[in-house]
Amino acid sequence: MASQELAQKLQRRLQLEESGAAVEDETEAVKGAVAAGENEERSCLTASAGAELSAKLCRRQDINEGAAQPRRAAVFNPYTEFKEFSRRQIKDMERMFRLYDSGRDGYIDLMELKLMMEKLGAPQTHLGLKNMIKEVDEDFDGKLSFREFLLIFHKAAAGELEEDSGLLTLAKLSEIDVSIEGVKGAKNFFEAKAQALSSASKFEAEIKAEQDERKREEEERKHRRAAFRELKSAFSQ
Repeated sequence: MASQELAQKLQRRLQLEESGAAVEDETEAVKGAVAAGENEERSCLTASAGAELSAKLCRRQDINEGAAQPRRAAVFNPYTEFKEFSRRQIKDMERMFRLYDSGRDGYIDLMELKLMMEKLGAPQTHLGLKNMIKEVDEDFDGKLSFREFLLIFHKAAAGELEEDSGLLTLAKLSEIDVSIEGVKGAKNFFEAKAQALSSASKFEAEIKAEQDERKREEEERKHRRAAFRELKSAFSQ
């Protein structure tokens, strides 16, 4: 009886030891899988970070070598960056830009530029349109931002466009007064103008003129309303 009980205890002890070994093996297997997963994830992150860093380094090298232009902030102040133009001229350019930005995405793409040139009576070939965009496309996205659109008139006024350039044709046909002298290439025109009138005083004078114009319009509206009330009163008597 004692022998049988001892045998049962030994068998039970053996089963417990075997069970414990199995649990330990399973735990080690789980730990190994987790470690492998972490290593794989770390490897993927490292590869991703390496690719991003490599792209940034390549971009920086292209900029340093002159093969690419640094990206500019999306928001800019045209009145301070393009001081050779008056507020009214810039607003006229902005109205024209919005007129042909049919997608309302803040850009004039190839098809929108095609429509613009057709409306201006100077249709261009597909290659000609691409060359027009390329001439002022600083961020190489294949379309014109408002800043790049202003560059067209800046280059035209500074005489930096070739006579057969589609951009010069656009500037001449736009009916935006950027000065005939400037379009023909007289750079000194804006330089002399800048010397005669400082940017600050010109800016303030234009703002005051706009304010005076709004006041006059408001006065006219008041007079019209008063006249209407008098007329209405006369008929109601």
